[in-house]
Amino acid sequence: MIKMGGMKMFSGIKFTKRYEPEKIHINLARLKKNGKNYEIVVDPDNAVAFKEGKMNDIREVLSAEHIFENAKKGIFSPKMDLQSTFGTLDEEEIAEFILRKGDLQLSSKYRDEKQAEKKRRVLEIIHRNAINPQNNLPHPIIRLENAFEEAKIRIDDKRTAEDQVQDILKKLKHVLPIRIENKTLQIHLIERYAKKHYKLIHNYGKIIKENWLDDGCYLCLLEIPAGIYLDLVDDLSRKTHGGVEIKVMSSKDLNFQI
Repeated sequence: MIKMGGMKMFSGIKFTKRYEPEKIHINLARLKKNGKNYEIVVDPDNAVAFKEGKMNDIREVLSAEHIFENAKKGIFSPKMDLQSTFGTLDEEEIAEFILRKGDLQLSSKYRDEKQAEKKRRVLEIIHRNAINPQNNLPHPIIRLENAFEEAKIRIDDKRTAEDQVQDILKKLKHVLPIRIENKTLQIHLIERYAKKHYKLIHNYGKIIKENWLDDGCYLCLLEIPAGIYLDLVDDLSRKTHGGVEIKVMSSKDLNFQI
C-alpha cells in the first residue's frame, strides 16, 4: 500500500467515485450480511493464498482500500451500514472479515489465465513422461495439443494439474499411441500425518498395496508417472514437515510384501 497526496493506492490502481470499472477486470470478495452486500477488490492470487492460510497481511491482498456495496458500479458502502454491521469503521479490519467469511468472485480473465496455465502444466508433465510406443520417443507438444482438441479434453479448474494427468491420459489413448513411464514407490507416513494426508497419495497414482500399521502409521506401494516423482516428494515433505519416508522400488524390491 502506497500513500500519495493523501490518497492510498493499491497495486497501481487508484479507485475514486469516478473510476471506470468496465476497463478493469475486477476480482472480488463478497459477503452478504444483515441484508446488505459488502465487497472488496482483491489481488486474486494473494486472495486465494490468504483464504488457504498461506498469507496473513490483508494489505497485500487488497487492490483498493474501500468497502463497496457494488464495486463494479463504484458504489461505496455507507459508513452507517459498516458501523452497524461490523461494529467498526476500520476498513482493513472489515476487509479481512469479508475475505475470511465471504466468497471470492474471480474475473473471467483470471480464470482463463489460470486454466491456460494449468493446461500448460499438464502438457509439460505428459510431454516429459509419456512416449510414443511405436518409436519410444516423446510426443512433441504441438502433437499433444492437437490430440487434446481431438479428444475434447477440458481442464478441471478445481483439481491440480498432477491430479488430472491419469484421467487425461485415458482419453488421449483413444486418439494417440501413448504410454507413461512409471515409478513404484514405497511410502511411509508417520501417525501424526497419516489420516490427514493418505488420500493425497491416492491422487497421485495407483495404489498397489496399502496397510495401516499398529502404531497408526500408513504404509503403501504407489505407482506414479516418473515425471511427477519430485512433485510428490516435495508436496508430501512440505505438508508433513518431513514426516514421510519415500523409497523408489526396484523390480527386485517389488517382491516385498507389505
